Amino acid sequence: MHGKKVYINKSKYSIQGLKTVSNSLPGSFKKILKKGGHNYSSIINNWSSLVGKKISNVCYPKAVKSDKELKNGTLVLNVFHGDQILVEYSKGDIIDKINTFFGYKFLKDIKLVLIKEKISKEIKDNISKDDKIKWEKSVQTINNSNLKKNLLNLINTYNKRK
Repeated sequence: MHGKKVYINKSKYSIQGLKTVSNSLPGSFKKILKKGGHNYSSIINNWSSLVGKKISNVCYPKAVKSDKELKNGTLVLNVFHGDQILVEYSKGDIIDKINTFFGYKFLKDIKLVLIKEKISKEIKDNISKDDKIKWEKSVQTINNSNLKKNLLNLINTYNKRK
């Protein structure tokens, strides 16, 4: 009379109310995977080893656009102003290296986007004299003579450097 129940996953819940793996992923994550976001992250993670130091110092990947089969994609590179000629002449090599890295023809073209100025990483040491005096006073309260001597030596070395 009664036939065997066939569980077909028509909803986002499967047997006993548990979600399937594909339905438990966030929607935005699914879109990234469908668009080849893992390929973009692989390019970013291996950028300097893929293209070499010379090119990686003057440009970096901004985006990857590809079709549904993840073939014939376009890599968008941010290039510092004045270095675009080096990257323009290296386009073929970059495409070959990235396609070799993935093992199939992932990239077809590279587009360049110019950036006006380089991002500089400057370390600012704006420590006031009052802070230095506070450090020396707090070091004087330390009971361990060896630690006190080393910290005072560190403060003096830092002051000489400035």
